[in-house]
Amino acid sequence: MGEFDLIARYFERAQQAPGVTAGVELGIGDDCAVLAPRPGMQWLVSSDMLVEGRHFLSTVDPVRLGHKALAVNLSDLAACAAAPRAFTLALALPRVDEAWLAGFAQGLFALADEHGIALVGGDTTQGPLNLCITVMGEAPAGAALLRSGARVGDDVYVSGTLGDARLALEVFRGKLRLSGDAFEQVRRAMECPQPRVALGQALRGLATSAIDVSDGLLGDFGHILRRSRVGATLDADALPRSAVLDAQPLAFRREMGLAGGDDYELVFTAPVAMRDAVAQAARAVHTPVTRIGVIEAEPGLRLVDGAGAPMDTRYASFDHFKS
Repeated sequence: MGEFDLIARYFERAQQAPGVTAGVELGIGDDCAVLAPRPGMQWLVSSDMLVEGRHFLSTVDPVRLGHKALAVNLSDLAACAAAPRAFTLALALPRVDEAWLAGFAQGLFALADEHGIALVGGDTTQGPLNLCITVMGEAPAGAALLRSGARVGDDVYVSGTLGDARLALEVFRGKLRLSGDAFEQVRRAMECPQPRVALGQALRGLATSAIDVSDGLLGDFGHILRRSRVGATLDADALPRSAVLDAQPLAFRREMGLAGGDDYELVFTAPVAMRDAVAQAARAVHTPVTRIGVIEAEPGLRLVDGAGAPMDTRYASFDHFKS
């Protein structure tokens, strides 16, 4: 099978016709896609790359890998309160494996259809397995959530639960054993993250800043503090955890939640006056959120335990060139 046969069989779809997806005038089939934001809207664009052995294991189900490849990019749109519109896929394959391609495309397009986002182009080549997706979304002009908007006195929230993906990785590394059901739960968290797209849009006009948790809560939240030029205190024991992680020793569950990474939840800030509105918005999109701290004028990040006692901040989030 040649490159263009591969594209036609697995990645071209009838619904790519012009005008079918909002903002997409022309998708796959030409040298460039033709996209048009709606009046009063701005485009938001982000790219994420997944490399075999670095971001995913060679044994991962291709259906789940297709899901995750798009999910981690949709999570960036969620953090900016953008509605998904289009994406491109650059795919390097060591060889043509039709069963793998069918599964990957199945997982990719199932999530794409769930969020109404169209594949509009990309590239394929032979090489070590590598996936790079660029997503495009839109938000009303001036309404995008950014990292730079946190203000002194704001509450700090996080969605969902943290730490399960890292817990699964520790099992794969042989450092921990879990029962079948418990392992499947955390493995699904690692391989099939759910991007909080609806929550991001629901937070427009309520939140002041946001970021998605990809490399670990402390590292990612630190980007908000630096861009907003503020500090914060977080309650390490207030972090939301699953029952599986909650069954682990205290020191271990703190590390998983604070620095684990691969969660793809949203950490965001909002004024105290918006507490009821934030809670209502979260309920409306069926996504739990937990208040875990406060933004402060003093620079830096401080951790306390459930009793308010200061804690060590030695926890290190993931860094591609240090880990």
